[in-house]
Amino acid sequence: MQENRPIEQLKAAITAKRERTLQEQFERVVSLVKVLRQECPWDRKQTSHSLAHLLLEESYELVHAIDEGDESELKKEIGDLFLHLCFQVELAGERGTFSFGDVFDALSHKLISRHPHVFGDVVAESEREVVKNWESLKMQEGRQSLLEGVPNTMSELLRAYRVQKKVSGVGFDWPSDDGVLDKLAEEISELKHAAGKAEQEEEFGDLLFTIVNYSRFLGANPEDALRKATNKFMARFRAVEEKVHSSARDWKEFSPEELDALWQEAKRC
Repeated sequence: MQENRPIEQLKAAITAKRERTLQEQFERVVSLVKVLRQECPWDRKQTSHSLAHLLLEESYELVHAIDEGDESELKKEIGDLFLHLCFQVELAGERGTFSFGDVFDALSHKLISRHPHVFGDVVAESEREVVKNWESLKMQEGRQSLLEGVPNTMSELLRAYRVQKKVSGVGFDWPSDDGVLDKLAEEISELKHAAGKAEQEEEFGDLLFTIVNYSRFLGANPEDALRKATNKFMARFRAVEEKVHSSARDWKEFSPEELDALWQEAKRC
């Protein structure tokens, strides 16, 4: 019984109903994770790797809440994401590698060192100058390539965007969007004339990469733009779907012209 006393005291402190300061609220969540690691069979089995895919899922759910403008869900999803961060730090502590204090110290150091135009005497009056300084400082930290640190686990659309932004930061870029549009027309032509599946796939990839490049000149994140386009399509398709279901007819009974008419009606709504 003596061995269980500290954990029982911790559980009692966590579940006590009282007003807490922000620091106490933070420490309460951290303590909850510690208790779960000891007391819950599922949580005891988890590793950094086993939780990685859930961390990614929670990130997407947070973005969805932002898109929906749902403040209640946003609060919940931020909490879910923070829970996963707490778990990762707890697991690192068990490995003896780092703690929350180390995380916060490293973050503070990076934010200060990467913003010499705020905390030092460097002048950066535009967003482009800030990005250029940011990438230059990364190289001074020992990186061998500008492209180091671009995660392979990113969606390829976002990874292409990140790569292009990084090389643009050192001036490796089109001088204007006219060049990108010309390249876009060139890639479409090459795709039309591609022979065989392998060449078609390669040319299609080049076309996508160029479209992502053009998004930068529009000031649009391609991942956000595609997500909004997909959401718009889904909303319109659901409207068509409702019309089909309310007609008591099967999908196969509708002609392409009838479905297109329903689609055009959905677009007008």
